[in-house]
Amino acid sequence: MKKVLPIALLFFMTNAHAEEQKCDNLDNADQFQLTVCAGKSLKEADDELNRVYRLVLAKFANDKVFIGKFKAAQRAWLVFRDAQLAALYSDTDPTITYGSSHLMCYANEKADLTMARTKQLREWLDDQVDGDICASSITMH
Repeated sequence: MKKVLPIALLFFMTNAHAEEQKCDNLDNADQFQLTVCAGKSLKEADDELNRVYRLVLAKFANDKVFIGKFKAAQRAWLVFRDAQLAALYSDTDPTITYGSSHLMCYANEKADLTMARTKQLREWLDDQVDGDICASSITMH
């Protein structure tokens, strides 16, 4: 329950204050503002991941074998992401170790992992074949 609460709190804070919070210039921002902006960045990264994921599914809808393996890879990546975050913030009560910056740091790391995965998924949307002799499903479709 302790791991769910910080994330739920982060999303509540993000949604409750997203419209009023400007995140372009955070030079004089307090921790609350930084945390809300980290939550906004995470939501944007997650939304983009989901958008690109749906585009890949649509592009390869006729290739059932690929779709099955692609979905399995995404499920495995979600397990990896959550395990990576748990390892990075492994304390029983990370707010004691990391203080008020914990939610911000957690959201920033999760957003970074999510953006890296989105970049990987985008490769399936690129139609360029570069002549790689180790061609994968990315270049063969």
